[in-house]
Amino acid sequence: PVITQNENGPCPLLAIMNVLLLAWKIKLPPMMEIITAEQLMEYLGDYILDAKPKEISEIQRLNYEQNMSDAMAILHKLQTGLDVNVKFTGVRVFEYTPECIVFDLLDIPLYHGWLVDPQVADIVKAVGNCSYNQLVEKIISCKQSENSELVSEGFVAEQFLNNTATQLTYHGLCELTSAVQEGELCVFFRNNHFSTMTKYKGQLYLLVTDQGFLTEEKVVWESLHNVDGDGNFCDSEFHLRPPSDPETVYRGQQDQIDQDYLMALSLQQEQQNQEINWEQIPEGISDLELAKKLQEEEDRRASQYYQEQEQAAAQFRLCLHGCWVCFHVGFFFPTQQVQGAASPASARQSGSNERKRKEPREKEREKEKNSCVLL
Repeated sequence: PVITQNENGPCPLLAIMNVLLLAWKIKLPPMMEIITAEQLMEYLGDYILDAKPKEISEIQRLNYEQNMSDAMAILHKLQTGLDVNVKFTGVRVFEYTPECIVFDLLDIPLYHGWLVDPQVADIVKAVGNCSYNQLVEKIISCKQSENSELVSEGFVAEQFLNNTATQLTYHGLCELTSAVQEGELCVFFRNNHFSTMTKYKGQLYLLVTDQGFLTEEKVVWESLHNVDGDGNFCDSEFHLRPPSDPETVYRGQQDQIDQDYLMALSLQQEQQNQEINWEQIPEGISDLELAKKLQEEEDRRASQYYQEQEQAAAQFRLCLHGCWVCFHVGFFFPTQQVQGAASPASARQSGSNERKRKEPREKEREKEKNSCVLL
């Protein structure tokens, strides 16, 4: 089994769990369709506790327990994103942060491919041994300097970041292919996203975890052979297998996103919509003034509805660090992939919300029916 997600996001938890699942270090119950993030965290926590070395020296035991304590303290961040700061000198060189302890503790290699080509001397000099955060600070400092050499160096460094915005260079790709061992299961970091990666017959592959491919049982891996990201899809045996119907795949993915969006919008409307308080309408108000008041209220609601629509749509498009409610489990070997269905309780709640939203409008129609407008 592998875990898939319904929305793009960093989620290192997904990449780590898929490494452990593919290595048979963690097993899920048979035919499980949906698993929550909390359940995944429980499986991971249990594995960390069970994987404690048995026969080690006292110093090694104390060191391991300290690392485990530090890892447990930041384990919750796996659901949203880790503070990972790459250095441009090696595919496994990162600025040390507490978050890196998790990968060390689980013995899962973490790679990136954002490297400087050592043959380009001016970029090597401008970037140096800086991490990404340090390089950004250096660029700002150089721009404000009165030293022309520093200004030029800052410009070169800034151009490097702009020209390698995909966070993968061809030199980095070559180094990755050389560094990753044949059959090794590891995690690849790029553009603030974590992917499960392996190497087969000298070629790098990333695990396909987009829920849009959940029903495509022959689409399991995507090749990583250039910096542009247009890889080839392969099955579990690494044979070239394009999606049977690309339109169906992307339409299924969009349907799930639309469903989540409509549910979120429904809940927002239920909380924010306010009924007209008829008791606050002054007595003796003319029918014309009442009609204007009703029209103003209708215009306000329409404006609020469209604003909420745009805000919710923007949140779904731009959220890269969200924590998703649940993940879908797909089986590519030995059983077929299955897709979870929405719970009946959610459908009943949605229907109830729809009836609640209709009540204010029915009151307005009843008032308008009993009113006479004189022009």
